[in-house]
Parts: sequence; structure tokens; C-alpha cells
Amino acid sequence: QVHLVESGGGLVQAGGSLRLSCAVSGIIFSIGNMGWYRQAPGKQRELVATITRGGSTNYADSVKGRFTISRDNAKNTVYLQMSSLKPEDTAVYYCKVNLQQRVMGIWNDYWGQGTQVTVSS
Repeated sequence: QVHLVESGGGLVQAGGSLRLSCAVSGIIFSIGNMGWYRQAPGKQRELVATITRGGSTNYADSVKGRFTISRDNAKNTVYLQMSSLKPEDTAVYYCKVNLQQRVMGIWNDYWGQGTQVTVSS
């Protein structure tokens, strides 16, 4: 069993900041890429940011310069620091991790339950 627990969402005014966290627990041998995605009402889920185990990052153009993804490998946790938030950032944010549960095991993707971020104008 693998569990992803997200926290940190909420309501914030435009220009404000929030920090999301996603802690991974359960039977884990190794965690590879970790990432954040979001889905706004009536829209498809989209990539926000990803980070490799070594710390290489990738961002959607819409969040570059405003959001920062980071991870703590010792805590099996990924973070998303969001600044200069805009109303169009309103969405449910999901974390996704790619991991192995045992040595030589296959790599699978796991998703968090989602956390709501609402930015008021």
C-alpha cells in the first residue's frame, strides 16, 4: 500500500502565497520523479511542475517565476511554493509520484487525493 497525503491548500487573495506539501508513505523502495498537477473546473488536468530525484525541475510556462517545486528525499515529501497567485491558478492540485515498492520492482505512478486552491480577485 502507498499513501499520498496532501496539505496546504486554501483560500488566498490574488498576489498571496501558499505552500503545498505531499507526503508519501507505505511500502516504498525508491521514489523517482515527483510532481504537481492541477485541474480547474471544466478543464483537463495539467502539469504544473516536476522534480527528479536529483533535483532537476520543470515548470509549466504559466507558473515559471512564481512557483517553486522542491523535495525532501529523507521525508519522502514534495512541496510546491506558490507566490504571486492569480485567480487563474484556482484549481484542485494533485501530487503524483513514480516509485518502486521493492528491489527490481516495476515503477508505478501514484496520485494524491487533491487539495483545493482558490485565489480571489
